[in-house]
Amino acid sequence: MGKKVIVGVIGGGEATPETLAVAERLGELIAEKGWVLLNGGRSAGVMDASARGAKRRGGLTVGILPSRDNRDRGTSEHIDIPIYTGMGDARNCVNILSSDVIIACPGREGTISEVALALKNGKPVIFLGFEDQGLFRSGPHRRSVRDAATPEEAVRKAEEVLADRA
Repeated sequence: MGKKVIVGVIGGGEATPETLAVAERLGELIAEKGWVLLNGGRSAGVMDASARGAKRRGGLTVGILPSRDNRDRGTSEHIDIPIYTGMGDARNCVNILSSDVIIACPGREGTISEVALALKNGKPVIFLGFEDQGLFRSGPHRRSVRDAATPEEAVRKAEEVLADRA
């Protein structure tokens, strides 16, 4: 049995109902592909919604959490494997380096930092509703960024990226 594909889903801890619905559908599609969904593991926003969607379709979910344990009860109930790091925001490095491809949903500073880490480390990033105002569209990393209008398109682009890297 070969290594499973790990898809990092990043996005805001606070999100609109539309973004939550997109993240949930994205999680479903990732699970249907047999891929592992990795995210920040918290019971908030894109993290919780994407994990919920993946679990609905029988997928495996991994959450890389900022805390040392779940005393704050902040871990999503939809995470199968919670990894408590005690690293705070530095856990973003673990999220990115452990993922084969990143799908970025709308978010703010934390999401921007994860996109930057991904590109710096040669990881492909698919923007699914994430607006970068051109920040990541120029320079040496521009070929690593792709746009998708729907969760289905994001998964198709992830498949293309993974095939190119194989």
